[in-house]
Amino acid sequence: MKPHSVFLRNDCILPDRLDPLRKPVGDRWTLVEEIIAPVFDTMIRQKGWHFEWVDQPCRRNGYGFNEEDAAQRALEGTLNRVAARFNAAELIDVQLKKVLGFHIANVTVQPRQIQQFTWLEIAQDWHQLAVPAR
Repeated sequence: MKPHSVFLRNDCILPDRLDPLRKPVGDRWTLVEEIIAPVFDTMIRQKGWHFEWVDQPCRRNGYGFNEEDAAQRALEGTLNRVAARFNAAELIDVQLKKVLGFHIANVTVQPRQIQQFTWLEIAQDWHQLAVPAR
C-alpha cells in the first residue's frame, strides 16, 4: 500500500474511455493499480469530471500475525467506514507497530467523490427545478 493510492467502489462510474486496471479489495472496493491520486485527479479533470475531497478522513486499526495481514484488515475496515454516498477514497497514511508479538496497523483514508458535475452545479440545477418560474 502506497500513500495516495486510489480506491473505487465497485459501482463507481468513471468518464468514458477511462478504465484503469483495478484489483479487488474486500467485497465492495477496488484498488486503481499504478496510478496515484494526483495523477488520477488530472485524468478525471481532463475528461471534464471532478475528483473531489469530501467529509472527514476515516481511520481504523487492524491486527495480524504479520504487517501485511494487519494492514489489509485495517484497510478493509477503514474503507467499510467510508459513507455509502462516496464512491472513492484516497489512502493517506499507514502506520505499523508491533506489540507483544502482534502487528498493529492504523490506516487513514480520505473519502472522495468522482462525478461529472460539481456540487454547486448540482445545487443550481436542483434549485431551478424546485423553484417555479414566475
